[in-house]
Amino acid sequence: MEKRKVIIIGSGPAGLTAAIYAARADLKPLVFEGSEPGGQLMGTTDIENFPGFPDGIMGPKLMQDMRSQAQKFGTETVMKKITKVDFSDHENLNLWAGDDEYSAESVIIATGASAKWLKLEKGEEKYWGKGYTACATCDGAFFRNRIVGVVGGGDSACEEAMFLTRFASKVYMIVRRDEFRASKPMQKRVFENEKIEVLWNKSVVELNGETLLSSVDLIDRVTEEVSNLELNGLFMAIGHHPNTEIFSDFVDLEPNKYLSVSDNTKTKIPSVFVAGDCSDWRYRQAITAAGYGCMAALDVEKYLDSLEG
Repeated sequence: MEKRKVIIIGSGPAGLTAAIYAARADLKPLVFEGSEPGGQLMGTTDIENFPGFPDGIMGPKLMQDMRSQAQKFGTETVMKKITKVDFSDHENLNLWAGDDEYSAESVIIATGASAKWLKLEKGEEKYWGKGYTACATCDGAFFRNRIVGVVGGGDSACEEAMFLTRFASKVYMIVRRDEFRASKPMQKRVFENEKIEVLWNKSVVELNGETLLSSVDLIDRVTEEVSNLELNGLFMAIGHHPNTEIFSDFVDLEPNKYLSVSDNTKTKIPSVFVAGDCSDWRYRQAITAAGYGCMAALDVEKYLDSLEG
């Protein structure tokens, strides 16, 4: 079994940026692309806030270009998902993709985080990126003078709703309880904003539309009455879950299950580094993930140089 200098787990902006830097440093990185190569951006249509693309770029196109750039400099990519790791020997990191075993001197974890879905019987995959999304900062500008909804009642949902009022003509907050979980100051901001209307005790049960989302069906959790709400966009704000489960026995996790880091990308294991949304629950942007990927690769390069000392 060949021992690699660096293995990168994940193929979103963090993982592929790390691969570009590591490959240019002649580290010959091996990238495990996972079951969803390209990460969350593969379900995103136009991206207008990634630097260098004044006319925007499609999410899948951006990720394919990043992948091609990484491969150009010597990155090897495999469409496999890492299912098990053993980091107990810091100088010999072992990883498995099913029954296939791999070994590395260093690892960059860039597994990202997944938006929590409503888990409807149908509609979510059909409209994902076509009016149904989980990032107001990323997609809010596409809904200028349109009607949108935000699902959730916590601080994040309130922040998303407030941000969307910069663009949308109307913002509905769809809250499954009869009160917010958000802090009092955040609630006050929402109640004082004339563009926001709160729909209490409501849950989304179906998404509707031909090509793009055009309405949602809501059920009243008290009366069980079903109603239809016309809107152009629906933003999920019920949280994300980081893809970190297989690492929990070896690296520290924060209480919210995101990977704990020190000095930007370092874990408590000297040979294991972290990049992107699997440790960043605050920003969750493609450009910040890419930045963390760059930092992780530079930290890996410095670590490997220290071994040769």
